Amino acid sequence: MSNGFEFCEQPQLRFDTDEAMPAPEAGRLPSYIRDHRKRLRARFLEGGADALPDYEMLELVLFRAIPRRDVKPLAHTLLETFGSFNAVLSAPRERLMRVRGVGEAVVLELKIVEAAAHRLARSRVIGRPVVSSWDALLKYCHATMAHRETEQFRVLYLDRKNIVIADEEQARGTVDHVPVYPREVVKRALELNASALILVHNHPSGDPAPSEADIAMTRQVEAAAQALGLVLHDHLIIGKACELSFRAEGYL
Repeated sequence: MSNGFEFCEQPQLRFDTDEAMPAPEAGRLPSYIRDHRKRLRARFLEGGADALPDYEMLELVLFRAIPRRDVKPLAHTLLETFGSFNAVLSAPRERLMRVRGVGEAVVLELKIVEAAAHRLARSRVIGRPVVSSWDALLKYCHATMAHRETEQFRVLYLDRKNIVIADEEQARGTVDHVPVYPREVVKRALELNASALILVHNHPSGDPAPSEADIAMTRQVEAAAQALGLVLHDHLIIGKACELSFRAEGYL
């Protein structure tokens, strides 16, 4: 038995729960809302995301989910509730649904944007040598894990040329621990014909400092990997604004 370590604009998408205010009697948008949306889209097309503050980027996303409402108040509410644009996108469905004005259509649009961002970041890592794509790898880890409210444990598997051949979630946990099974980690490496691996997990607290359980688990994985001729390159702990590398800090 393995030892575990705890460590829109789509009018067809219309959901009543997305409507924070009564629907206008007329089917058309009021001119001031229509003109505002037109100006935002034009600014985005001309200047990109850098031309817009976070609340206006959120408005662009919300336009599709709520086609006939002023979404600026909801954009501000979401940012005040979750703290940042990234945190809004990463927020669990259940927490999003508690915000007045948010329904299934809003959650769907936010999660589509989140998934697209993750897929784009991942495409810059998979199939690339880690030496030349280390910054992209860190950005990917932050995009997918930094704003999670519970711990997640992932493993990046590499071939003999240190090219990332797989990125797999091994476990999900609670706010302060995640179960990890070293034998399963190395077993999967053999199944993938991998030669090396990088462990990654997040600390929802925001502080990437390793716990004693993190250090003990890493040593167990390293021992299991060495016994099978595998190399543990690093263990990254992702915090809110920065990360910690076991290799750089001398833990490996």
